[in-house]
This record gives sequence, structure tokens and C-alpha cells, in this order.
Amino acid sequence: MHRAAVNPPDLMESVYGPKPKERAIDILDMVSVAVSDLFPDIIDRIYIDGDDLSAIKKSTDEALSSVDMSMIKPQDKVKLLSSEHGYSIMGGEPYVTMLETIKDSIQTRTGCQDVRLMVGDYKGFRESDEFIAHFDLKRRFDGKVYGYGPYDKDVAIETEIGTVYGIKKLFDGDWFVHSYYDDPREMYYHRMIERAFKSFAMSYVRAETRSVYHMNFGNRSANFLPRAVFNSPFIQQRYAFSCFLRTSPAGIISIDADNDLTALNERITISHLRKYGKMMRLFKEIDECIAVLDGGRWGFYLHAGGVIFGVLMDVKVDPFDLKNPKALGGFTKNEKGELVPILINPAIKVIVMNQAWPGINYLGLDKTPIVIAGEDHANMWIADHCNPLIAEVARIARDLNQAMDMAYDTGKTDKVIIFDGNFGHINCSPSMARLLMDKAPEVSRKVDEELLPMWLKQRGINPDDI
Repeated sequence: MHRAAVNPPDLMESVYGPKPKERAIDILDMVSVAVSDLFPDIIDRIYIDGDDLSAIKKSTDEALSSVDMSMIKPQDKVKLLSSEHGYSIMGGEPYVTMLETIKDSIQTRTGCQDVRLMVGDYKGFRESDEFIAHFDLKRRFDGKVYGYGPYDKDVAIETEIGTVYGIKKLFDGDWFVHSYYDDPREMYYHRMIERAFKSFAMSYVRAETRSVYHMNFGNRSANFLPRAVFNSPFIQQRYAFSCFLRTSPAGIISIDADNDLTALNERITISHLRKYGKMMRLFKEIDECIAVLDGGRWGFYLHAGGVIFGVLMDVKVDPFDLKNPKALGGFTKNEKGELVPILINPAIKVIVMNQAWPGINYLGLDKTPIVIAGEDHANMWIADHCNPLIAEVARIARDLNQAMDMAYDTGKTDKVIIFDGNFGHINCSPSMARLLMDKAPEVSRKVDEELLPMWLKQRGINPDDI
């Protein structure tokens, strides 16, 4: 039950990564497995890459029709807060279409014409400028588009756990809209604990506060921070409503909007535990593979079947089971019997990089074999300060064909999975397709009957009520 490989989303050129080149499926003899074939209950979607974007606009209008905008007056200034990763989901146009529709709805319903789109950077200084140019945002938002990043001027926010520092330009209007997306990405980190609040500790605050989330707290206690920021009087006095691009491994399922972010968060939690929970568990069943990174932006966040490479990289711990105190990383014994950290899932025998951005520290640390296709591409990685050890483990191939030959020789497996940005399908080798199809029925049963009830109860949700 597999078919020809499915074209992935187009790539956006950037100074942060290699120039886009041929995609892996154009060079390698691969097949595609549909998410709906793996899990027949994960089929609902209104959009997948290449579909008509009018479905996104229609769903946004329907979602916003039940939202209260009466607090917004014609003379007010409204900020639409958008975050970096939304612009890379299925090429970014679905997210931009949602943002554009929010702006149009506010202007039509309230008479307020001063609606400003705030475009976030992850950590660089040009990401927002690249998005603005690539998506023609100045034209689409009447010139009222502004980039922001973690090093911009701060504003103090008093919370119940102390003072944190937000980005001043995001909150100097009368109101803001939390214009976000529910792509779960780092399941092993936020663990579906108040996922909808995460940007209040990552996207909307200064670097000092973001570091608290990733560095100072572990991957459960960190989730206190975004809720504390959102609950602060400073934020509540300016908060209008939230509007989310909702996803599943099958694609975009809807646009969801609410004045009550807690209610929206619960809907996302239930959906993600059920649907992404199955895909996450299926990836844990992979016993050996060659992982090919083939997309724009950081390889850590490239999708296959709606699930990022970072999930496969994580070790075989269930991140949704809150009895596990730590879901990211782990330990094993070396040949001397000493405990050493596991940073990358040992099922990944080789990582092949056809195109991926450097800039996040995740490769080279545990000596997992790496092959980089293209000398120019390799030079970017070897010079990357975030991955200083990659030069010790990475081999360089002239192109992807040679890189795969080297990977097959090193990894001793023909199971290949390609992370190229696809939702709805997984591009992979026939042997990987067979493995996924064989394992999926038992994964589905286990999640439905055993794991999902436990995950929900741990988060205060009664399984009988959904």
C-alpha cells in the first residue's frame, strides 16, 4: 500500500541555508506512504500542500464569526503576533492566508484600520525580512508589517513567578491577537502541556526569558512560564483573542479561534494526543534507518508525515507519559560500563543532509555518522558555531547519489525516510514503507486503548468526556 513519491513543499531561498537544489525524491528511487493508509482514522483535513487556499480563508472566516471583537474600537491599534515557524508549514502560504483573513475580518467588523502584522525571527536578524519579501507581506498588509526578534527593546512583565521581559514593540498597541499554529514540533519538550501558550515564553519575549524555557528548567517545569506570562495583568489588559492554524499528520484540519485560550488549548491537546500520538509512537517502532534531511530551514524541524526529524532523533521514551520525569535525551552504558548520554536515537544509523540549515546545536555531539551532500553545503556546516563537533564525524559527498552510496555502506540498511516538509505522506524506501505499514495497526490499537486514556487523565481531561 504505497505509491509514487509525493512532491514536497517548495523551498524559500535564505542567507541562513544552502541555495535550494534538486529534491531527494527527484534523485532517489523512493515511494510514498499516506498517513490515511497507516491510520485510517487520521483523514480529516481541509488543506494539504498544493490545494486551493480558499479553504483556509473560508475556515478562518467561519472560526472568527464566533469570536468577540467588541473590545476593538475604530481608533485602536491592533498587533497580529505571528511566529517564525508558521511561515514554513507547507510552504507558508496557509499561515499567511490565515493572517491576511484575520486582518480583513478585524477591519470589516470593527472599523479599525490600523492592524499591524508582527513577523517574528527565531534568533537571527534577517528571517523576518526574508519572510516579508518572499510572501509580499507589505502589499498584502497595506505596508503595516514589522519584523521582531529576541534582542529587540524589552518591556518588563510582572508575573506570579517574577519579572520577565517581553518584546516591547509587540505590546505597545491597544490590543494584540495571538495568531499562531498548533504544529507540535518539539513534542518531547513541551509534552503537550499547554502547547497553545508556548509562544508566550518563546516567540513574544526577549532572549533572556526564552533561555529560561530551554536552559534553566527541565522539559516539564518549563511549561509553567508561558502560562504565567499569559496570565499576567500586562498581557490580559491587551489580549483580544487567539486564532490558530490547526494541523494533524494528514494536513491542515481547520482554523480555530477563541477568546478563551484555555478552551482552545484543550481542543488542541485532545486532537494532538490522539493523532500525533500515533505518528510519534510509530516513529519509535523504527528499528534502523537512514534519515535524509531535504528541506528549507533547520533540519531539526523538517517534517515527514507531519512529524519533525527531532521526534525521530529523540530516544525511545514516551514524551506524553508524564510519569517520565525527562523525555529529552537519556543514558546508556559504553564499553567500559560507564553511563554516557544518548543524544540521538540509535536507530538512526546515518544522517544524510541534502539541504538543511545549520544554526541549532544537534549534530556531531554523539558521533552519529553524517554525510553532507555538496561541498558548499558542507562548508556552511563545518563553519557553524552551533555544531562545532560536526567536522569530526561528517563526511562530504559531491552530490546526493554519492552521499546515499556512502550511507548505505556505513549504515548497512536499506530503510530510508526523507524529511522534506510533507504532511499527509511519508516519502521513504519500499522497505521502510513495509515496516511502517506492518507496525501501524498495533500502534493504533495501543494508543486508542491504553495510552490515550492515560495521557488525557494526566492532563486533567476525562477520556469519557471527549
